[in-house]
Amino acid sequence: MADQNNPWDTTPAADSAAQSADAWGTPTTAPTDGGGADWLTSTPAPNVEHFNILDPFHKTLIPLDSWVTEGIDWVVTHFRPVFQGVRVPVDYILNGFQQLLLGMPAPVAIIVFALIAWQISGVGMGVATLVSLIAIGAIGAWSQAMVTLALVLTALLFCIVIGLPLGIWLARSPRAAKIIRPLLDAMQTTPAFVYLVPIVMLFGIGNVPGVVVTIIFALPPIIRLTILGINQVPADLIEASRSFGASPRQMLFKVQLPLAMPTI
Repeated sequence: MADQNNPWDTTPAADSAAQSADAWGTPTTAPTDGGGADWLTSTPAPNVEHFNILDPFHKTLIPLDSWVTEGIDWVVTHFRPVFQGVRVPVDYILNGFQQLLLGMPAPVAIIVFALIAWQISGVGMGVATLVSLIAIGAIGAWSQAMVTLALVLTALLFCIVIGLPLGIWLARSPRAAKIIRPLLDAMQTTPAFVYLVPIVMLFGIGNVPGVVVTIIFALPPIIRLTILGINQVPADLIEASRSFGASPRQMLFKVQLPLAMPTI
């Protein structure tokens, strides 16, 4: 009676409501989410691939691309300051050529280049240079043409500084020439875009990677022509210079190089 008159006692009512809702008396169990968690975090069983003799190259056996990528990353990480130091003189000379060519008035530059072409290759080349430069200025590409010319002149300067001494050394050392010749073949036959990407990774973005790629591509012809020109010097002239007591340095600068210049 006391329990019926207690308005705060709700336990029996809750128990009776639960029993009335479950007519079959099924025991209740606490929900678990272990199965869902296992389903979400479970990893599929690894698919084991067996070697197939009929298709042996289905999977890469020698991961050369990974080795090259890791090697380039290692070089970039450890030798980036060295390549940035190499970039400084190239960038300095390139900026000097750009300031010179862009600061020169266009009519003066056209006349100077036409006269240089006339003196080097004749009247026809001088006239062709004059007409070509006027056409470039007329289409509004003068600044871009001067930047490109500065890039080419910078690459030419470095090719001369590197290529002539190397060609002289290889002309005097046939054994070294045999070792260096495959490297020159690879430098000259490999497309420039193949080594442009690693050059950009090493030297950064800008005109300097273009100069470096141009140097790599243009250096082998200068070396080969230097070797050819020195080897084509007549042997009787070399013997005559030796008989007159010429030193190897005098023979190089007064006999071999002057006679090899038309070929170079």
